[in-house]
Amino acid sequence: MHFKMIVVFVEDDKTDDVMDAAREAGATGATVINNARGEGVNKSKTFFGLTLETQRDVVLFLVEEHLSRHILERINEVGEFDDKPGTGIAFQIDVEDAVGIVHQAEKITSDVEDLL
Repeated sequence: MHFKMIVVFVEDDKTDDVMDAAREAGATGATVINNARGEGVNKSKTFFGLTLETQRDVVLFLVEEHLSRHILERINEVGEFDDKPGTGIAFQIDVEDAVGIVHQAEKITSDVEDLL
């Protein structure tokens, strides 16, 4: 099996929606890292030195490569990344090897077989 890691930087109020959409699209789980901060093309506004930006989460999905593009597209739709600037980004990277996923392999295998 070959995997991709989908990395999502999303506003914290949309994290649950993104995770639900990814699960419906075939993801079997995720890791959420809270309280991330980022800056895009436009610098964040401040008020007496305090930033006025919304809090972000980083969500990591390890998914089977045949499901990855579909999951990424659903994350984009729900997160509204292409529709509203500054709402977040998502990207996928190749994973050379992974351990600790044996308990999910059966589910992933049946999902991929149904897809193919």
